[in-house]
Amino acid sequence: MLETVRTRARPYFEDAPPAHDWHHVERVETLAETLLERHPQSASVDDRVVSLAVLLHDIGRNKEDRGEIDDHAIWGGWEAGRILEAVGAAPETIEHVKHCIRAHRYSNEIDPETLEAKLLCDADNLDALGAVGIARAFAHGGTLGSPVYDPDVPVAADDTSAGQTQYNHLRKKILDLPDRMYTDVGRELARTRGRFVRTYLEQFEGELNGKR
Repeated sequence: MLETVRTRARPYFEDAPPAHDWHHVERVETLAETLLERHPQSASVDDRVVSLAVLLHDIGRNKEDRGEIDDHAIWGGWEAGRILEAVGAAPETIEHVKHCIRAHRYSNEIDPETLEAKLLCDADNLDALGAVGIARAFAHGGTLGSPVYDPDVPVAADDTSAGQTQYNHLRKKILDLPDRMYTDVGRELARTRGRFVRTYLEQFEGELNGKR
């Protein structure tokens, strides 16, 4: 079933921008495997639910970016249920996967209620941190046409949730991710990646003022 769902999921990412393309899904899959290997309660986790949720968690992202839907997590949960029903997944599995997908979004007010959902959230957020996360942030900003940095929009005066510039995005949102991890192993990896982002921003700021 997993490979069938993988085959069905991949077309949703055709022509997707680099920040949320199929390679992002593959990285989240690898991160989820790492979290599962290191989690002390991994024996109680339904790893099939995690794997299916990873493959399907962003199938609506492209539609949202094009303005066709309002929330890719809500739509993605519905669409994932349709896909899983078509391939013969058990109703209980479908409901668990749908919850994982609905709860994975950073800005949603849907808390992950299962360990499987928490693992998806942590794996997805980890891919937004570190070197890869920085690259994704600037790639996404380029897609949106937002500036890398604007001295007229300091972080303190930026009242948007995601940041009006990519620099502000890193400061306002990405550096907040380590505190949003749900598992101890996720927090451990997030702290390491978060330190890299802070080091990068220190260099970035030094270059802005001509001191480095």
